[in-house]
Amino acid sequence: MPHPVREIAAASAAVIVAVAVIPLGARAAAGLLEGMAAFGDWHADHPGIRRIIRPQDLPPPSTAESSRNFVRVVRRNNDQKPIVPNGFEVNLFASGLSGPRLIRVAPNGDVFAAESAAGRIRVLRAGGSGQTQASVFAFGLDGPFGIAFYPPGSDPQWVYVGNTDSVVRFPYRNGDLVARAPAEPVVPHLPVGGHRTRDVQFSPDGKIMYVSVGSGSNVAEDMEKLSAAALQAWQANHPLGATWGSETDRADVLAFDPDGGNRRVFATGIRNCVGMAVAASTGMVWCSTNERDGLGDNVPPDYITRVREGAFYGWPWYYIGANEDPRHRGERPELQDKITIPDVLLQAHSASLGMTFYDATQFPAEYRGNIFAAEHGSWNRANRTGYKIIRVIVKDGAPTGAYEDFATGFVINDGEVWGRPVGVAVDKDGALLISEDASGTIWRISYSGTAAEMR
Repeated sequence: MPHPVREIAAASAAVIVAVAVIPLGARAAAGLLEGMAAFGDWHADHPGIRRIIRPQDLPPPSTAESSRNFVRVVRRNNDQKPIVPNGFEVNLFASGLSGPRLIRVAPNGDVFAAESAAGRIRVLRAGGSGQTQASVFAFGLDGPFGIAFYPPGSDPQWVYVGNTDSVVRFPYRNGDLVARAPAEPVVPHLPVGGHRTRDVQFSPDGKIMYVSVGSGSNVAEDMEKLSAAALQAWQANHPLGATWGSETDRADVLAFDPDGGNRRVFATGIRNCVGMAVAASTGMVWCSTNERDGLGDNVPPDYITRVREGAFYGWPWYYIGANEDPRHRGERPELQDKITIPDVLLQAHSASLGMTFYDATQFPAEYRGNIFAAEHGSWNRANRTGYKIIRVIVKDGAPTGAYEDFATGFVINDGEVWGRPVGVAVDKDGALLISEDASGTIWRISYSGTAAEMR
């Protein structure tokens, strides 16, 4: 049934709220936070601040010092907005949305937003009047999150949506504001419960569909223990580090043909790969990952990493290499030297969600090929962290291990925030779009610096 296009309240793309904070050329003066200084909290966050956390920096785990520090979301006032580097401008692209989560930009420039709790996908279009128009593209979905256009390129024929229990698709042509037909199941069944988000991405050639499925628990507390014989039999027929029982096909990246056939496990031991991105230059799939809770303020780090086919990233028995989770002590010693260490370690409990590559040309050259990621914010940490957009530094296609605060200002004080970032996407003109599900807004960050700064 068609849905009329409407205007999102108070969403004027013409009203610019510019925030000048730290010059592009002054980042070296801001310093690089390393070791314990890199763990920090929101008080140290500021555009241009860089951090690098290395595996050897991690303190020992402690199950006795786990914090429960939930945040209170307060109503955003007109003075509260993301803080960005000098030379960048912030526009309020849309407001009045119902918990916008992942966002993706269609080839024609329309912005697709998953309103997961409401069970719908919206299409947002910047109008000539300065108002952002919105239409309900599809509704009646089950926790929709991931959105992907297929085939990749300028003329997609389908919009794929990752429900919490399935992957479905809708026939699509550029410019459609409403789905042309009901949802068609592609992957009719995915594990349910526990971590609910399911992202969907395609390889650049369109031959592989990647689907992320988080764990059903924090650290496989309900997964039955197998006898030595049963474990040996399981290992003989499943990928390295694959979990079983209630965690079967979970904490994984799954791979399928675009029609949903040829289901297989692509990589294992990734507790909750909430957001995925595929590098156009290499075809490598990347994950933005929430690690486990209950081991202390700084253990283990969340991470962003390249995902290698057949690799095992440790969950639930190990984390960040051969660091054994004390709750599974001695259970899988044969895996200790077979773990792939993630590329970029983030402050623990940042809750890293959506991510995207910046392959446009509007921003200065130093940004091209880098990654932007949304940090939703901590709860299992005494000193709050996250609640920001970060830039992961990538050189020649490889991450350096460092990341930089790009958009901050969502935190009001130690106990209150107005925004929790979720999605990041690159607009058709090269601006960065960010969604946050606390105040229901989407922001547009564009670059307006001088030609001299475009290096």
